[in-house]
Amino acid sequence: MARRIITGKVVSNKMDKTIVVSVESRNPHHRYGKIIRMTTKFKAHDEKNDAQEGDMVKIEESRPLSKDKRWSLLEVIERAQ
Repeated sequence: MARRIITGKVVSNKMDKTIVVSVESRNPHHRYGKIIRMTTKFKAHDEKNDAQEGDMVKIEESRPLSKDKRWSLLEVIERAQ
């Protein structure tokens, strides 16, 4: 089974080996059709504590690693300034 890969922005790296990634999606409203921006936060495993706040990262779906953590860091696409 193919694992999902998504791109988002790191909003927190305060935990050890864990980052919080905010992913923005744009979907039409179910009744009115207006495009709505929605953000979802995912906790992802960062083995080397590599990602910093503000970085754009690519994360991959994985097995459950803790109560909330079901994603793993694949790569840092763009570093924050």
